Amino acid sequence: MRVNFTARHSKKTSQRLKDYAQEEVKRLEKIFQGIVDCDIVLDYQKETKIAEINVGVHGTQLTAVEKSDDIYKSIDQAVAKLERQLKKYKQKNFQQFDKTETIKTELTQ
Repeated sequence: MRVNFTARHSKKTSQRLKDYAQEEVKRLEKIFQGIVDCDIVLDYQKETKIAEINVGVHGTQLTAVEKSDDIYKSIDQAVAKLERQLKKYKQKNFQQFDKTETIKTELTQ
């Protein structure tokens, strides 16, 4: 999985924060192995910290945007939202695959 990291409206972003965001995103591969790339965008607006994570999965783009007072909390919430989206995506695609396999086996019998 290719990970791109971007920070907006920030003069410096610590290496610790980058490592944390990348580690959290790597957890998503445990749920679904077909993740092609990932874009992490951290935005600082006055009191609000925004984490936007875009995940590319076989022609589909999944996006999660979360806002909070703490950037680490925003990252955690965005990753949790993407976990739910990936589980739903995986379930939807494998159900379609199972139906196709069932139809093929019925036709061959």
